[in-house]
Amino acid sequence: MHYTSEDDKPGLYSDVMLLNKDPDTGPGEVSPVHPLASRHRIIRLLVIPVLVSAIWVLEIYLFGGAVHLFTAPAGPALALYTIVACILIGLVIPVFLIRRAFISGAVNMFQFGFRSLRRTISMAAITCLLLYGSFILFSPPGLGRVAFTQSFLLLLPTGIAAAMICWVIAGTHVQALVRYGGPVISIPAGIVVTGILFGLAMLMLVPAPRSPDLLSLYIGAGILMALFFFAVRDIYATSIAATGCMVFLFSGSITPAGISPVLPWVYAAAIVTSGVLVGIHWYLSLHFVTLQIPRV
Repeated sequence: MHYTSEDDKPGLYSDVMLLNKDPDTGPGEVSPVHPLASRHRIIRLLVIPVLVSAIWVLEIYLFGGAVHLFTAPAGPALALYTIVACILIGLVIPVFLIRRAFISGAVNMFQFGFRSLRRTISMAAITCLLLYGSFILFSPPGLGRVAFTQSFLLLLPTGIAAAMICWVIAGTHVQALVRYGGPVISIPAGIVVTGILFGLAMLMLVPAPRSPDLLSLYIGAGILMALFFFAVRDIYATSIAATGCMVFLFSGSITPAGISPVLPWVYAAAIVTSGVLVGIHWYLSLHFVTLQIPRV
């Protein structure tokens, strides 16, 4: 077992210790982070996450937006989209980036949003209550409970992948790259970058007339979700919030009549993607843990 010290002390946390429980990791893989942004550090914390994010946006366009998947859902197409864009690119590949960032000491599990079971359940429950309140207060005409629930389940795999790509990967890596400027610089940088990324992804997801106002709306929604993630640091709560946000954004394009014929596929995609996220959390909890060190 190998230990590294974490120098980044964002908002809710003071000193922490990173415990790598992966027996396959050699001592040479654990090294302190130098404050200078070396070329290797830039590639690891900026270029690679941005490349993975760009591939994800391309995939949701090719398998989702280009075939009008969400305005006219088809079962096999939804399954292919879920496997490739949401699970493979959106969840599985980011695990390798999470592992490397943790071992290097750049980001800890608190910052990635993988938390204890009790906190995860409580934050997810609170987020569901907030989302339900938002539905009661702000839902557009014609978006009833059944329509909202069906749209939510249809978009849930995308919401989970968006939380992983936009905030767990891109947001935390960008924040780690500029962390020596302090939270005043690192958190706003993560918010802006991930807000733009989420906005571009939403623009590619559901076909709509392109306009600056639409892109501004999507980026604004992305910034709001980024603020939420950096405030709660929980991937499950952020996935729920991002999915609910998408339901509101696409309420005029996604109709219950289009979802009803493929409901079994919708349920299967939502369950499988959620199960993969839980499996990733279980894997990370077995191999890595972040311990908070009390101040003396």
